[in-house]
Amino acid sequence: ISTSHLQLAAFALGTIGWILCTISMGTVEWRVWYVDNTTIISSGIAWVGIWKVCFISYLHVSPGYKEQFCHKFSGYDFSIPHEIYAAQGLLLIAMFMGLLGLTATIIALKNIYMGITHKNLITRFFLVGGFFYIFAGLCVLIPVSWNFYSVTRNQSIAFPPSYYVPSSPAVQEAGAAIPIGIVAVILLLLSGTFSLSYRFPVTANTIMK
Repeated sequence: ISTSHLQLAAFALGTIGWILCTISMGTVEWRVWYVDNTTIISSGIAWVGIWKVCFISYLHVSPGYKEQFCHKFSGYDFSIPHEIYAAQGLLLIAMFMGLLGLTATIIALKNIYMGITHKNLITRFFLVGGFFYIFAGLCVLIPVSWNFYSVTRNQSIAFPPSYYVPSSPAVQEAGAAIPIGIVAVILLLLSGTFSLSYRFPVTANTIMK
């Protein structure tokens, strides 16, 4: 048990990283667009996520009240850039891979804390968990980096007219989902490294099965 403290930390970091990956995927604030025309986008701010674009409008509501309008992206919106669709697929893969990594780590830790000294079983599950963590971290890193690059280049998106969002903002900045994703990447890569570093202790009193 004393030799698996780092792997226990890997499980904790992997759990937090997996949760942050999920939060990042569901957060709409990937890109924050500031627009000049506030006729429909009353606040002058639109939030572009990987699943939908949202903005606040005072139209068709009582004075003093605001309503958030969201338009979900569909597979038929060919104007939506590739980095957004890539983020959808890669983050779903990252969630699945992270869950597999957590499962493998739980099995290995369970064997250790129950006193089962099956060297090959424990070592292999830590190795498998480590690879899953790292793969999940890379799947998060690609869309986060790609979308952040698009923000720094102030790239436009030709939204369909039904979205009521201009194709180019006056200025844009990275939303909260990107730093959350970066933290998730760091934690997942750390947990993967810790899991891969496990070495089964060999002592005279250890019975190998």
